[in-house]
Formats: sequence, C-alpha cells, structure tokens
Amino acid sequence: MVIRPSTNSKTGDIEASTSFLAPSFEVERARLLGMPFTETLTFIPWEEHWNPYDTLRKSWKEEFVIGGDLTVQSIVPKVMVDEEMRDFIQRGLSVNRFDVVGLGGEVERVKQTKSRREIEIVRAVNTGTVFAVRAMRGCMYPGLTENEVMDVLDNTLRAAGMEPFFDIVLFDENASNPHGGTNGIKILEKETFVLIDVGAHLYGYSSDICRTFFPPFFPKPTNDSEVRALSPLVQEKLKVWDIVLEAQTQSMQSLVSGNTAASVDIAARKVISGGGYGNAFTHRVGHGIGIKAHESPYLNKGNFNVTLRAGMTFTSEPGIYLVDKFGVRHEDILLVKEDGQPEILTGQRATGPWDP
Repeated sequence: MVIRPSTNSKTGDIEASTSFLAPSFEVERARLLGMPFTETLTFIPWEEHWNPYDTLRKSWKEEFVIGGDLTVQSIVPKVMVDEEMRDFIQRGLSVNRFDVVGLGGEVERVKQTKSRREIEIVRAVNTGTVFAVRAMRGCMYPGLTENEVMDVLDNTLRAAGMEPFFDIVLFDENASNPHGGTNGIKILEKETFVLIDVGAHLYGYSSDICRTFFPPFFPKPTNDSEVRALSPLVQEKLKVWDIVLEAQTQSMQSLVSGNTAASVDIAARKVISGGGYGNAFTHRVGHGIGIKAHESPYLNKGNFNVTLRAGMTFTSEPGIYLVDKFGVRHEDILLVKEDGQPEILTGQRATGPWDP
C-alpha cells in the first residue's frame, strides 16, 4: 500500500492518495479482500518479468515531470516505510534509487492518536473479546486442558465475528511465565487459577485483554469464615489478585493527558512493590494499541520522554508471577481523554476472581 499526498483541486486541502502495488495476477484477488475504503481502489499492476520498483517509479512520472529536461530516472523520491516492512522490499527500494527512511516523527504521532471511528472499533473488538472470555468461562468443567480451553475460546471469538490472532491459556504454575511456553496439556481442577491473555481482530484493529480467575465449579465464599477455611495457597491467590487489581487502578489514575508514559508504569509498580511482590512484576505496565496489538508509545518506567495525549489508546496490564506457584495479570484497554480519568474500552473491568 502506497500513500502519497495529493492536493484537492476544489478545496486546496492535502489529502491521502492511496494505491496498491501488486502483481498483475493478484489484482483481482486484492479487490476481493473487502478493504474498508470509500473510494474506488487504485492498483499499480506489474508483470512478473518487470521490475516492480521501476513500475512504481514510472507510475509517478506524470506527477514528477514538470519540465521537458526532467526525466523520471533523475528523480530520487523519498519513501517512508513502516517498521514491519519486509527487509527485501526496503532493500529493493534502496537499490532502485528510492530514498528510504523509517516511519517516525509526526507520522508516528498521527498513528498514536486515534480518530473517533478508530476508537469505536477498538472498543467493539476489545469489549467483544472480554464477553467471549466470560461466556467461555461459564462452560468450563474439570479435566479440560489449556489447549482445549484455547480452542473453545477461539471458536467463541469467531462466532462473534472476530478473528483470533493469539490466545494464551495458562493454569496455575504455568502462568508464572507471563507468556507461557509449556505444552498446553495441564488439567483444569477445582482450585486452579486460570490466566487467559487473548487478542482478536475486527476491521484490522486489535484487542488485547487478560483475565485471571477461578473456574465456575469452584464455589465463591459467601462469608469470612468460608474465606478463612480456604487453603493457604488459595488465600494467597486472592491476596495477589487484589494487589494486581489495585495496581491497575493506580495506573489508570496516572493515565491522563499531560503525564509521562513512565508515570503510569511507576504508579502500578509502587502498589506491587508495597505489597511485597516488586521482584515478581517483570514487564512494563502497558503499550499502545490500535491496528497493531503492540504500538508505541510504551508504558515503561524509563519512558519519560513521551507525554500522553488525548486520543491515545493503551493497555494497562500489571502482573505478579510466582515461579512454580501461579501468575496473575489484569489487562484492559484505556483511552486518554482531554480531561480527567481515562475511558475504559473493554466494557467493564474484572471485579473479582469469580467475576472476570
């Protein structure tokens, strides 16, 4: 996809002119992708015996040539490439006399700040993902494996019109490694602490939420005596769950326009350190989210150079990971507002280990 500035002949405004460089035999397939453009898609096709970079250059010829002596071969157009652009494409552009630079600066700022339409898509996919986890939890029964829970959750997301792209299901000590790494065959039991970190796509935008909870067949205590009757391990799980939730709450209170990205991480880290688990919080508290599940800016305790702005969307996902015991993480999506506290784009935060 190639995006160039174009001047509107009627208003004089600078607008985006979008086209797609594609092999000729793939053009019709690309039209069938249903890309969400209001205008008719423009393609720059190239035959397989052509040089695609020369084809791209020649497609711009009429715009570059402003005098009889200027030829397309003498022009060195500047191309800004996304950081995930494949290396061979970047090298191909450079070899064929394009000035290739990284996507950054003001362009990155545009990507970081979401429009109202983008915000509503992010809200829809993340709220839907939370509902899928809650619906799936109600169907859990003893003996399920992590892999089986993952398969059911993926199908639940698809049934809601979303496409899963990652799904991490971890039981008890397997969740002490934030992103797992085990084989997915651990069995669900009555007092198992379940950590699920999952993401889906909707119209190209990402969800990324995490919940930690007990299975539905483990009865919730109804009074203090029933809580005291729980095993010491379950009582520690409850304690850690509450600390992580409070850490998320404090991070949210710092996620306001004008604060630094570092302040959000520090606010959560103070709570977890104060609870005696500082060494068990092993990752940053969050990251930007939008078209990509992980976008800049990043909420880590060293990122003092980034100031939060209204329209940015972030994860807040503090966690505590106790090796050989269990792990807890809560993750929701938040929108920075012009004034005041952030808006939750995941519908509702978890309220307890039995109500994720």
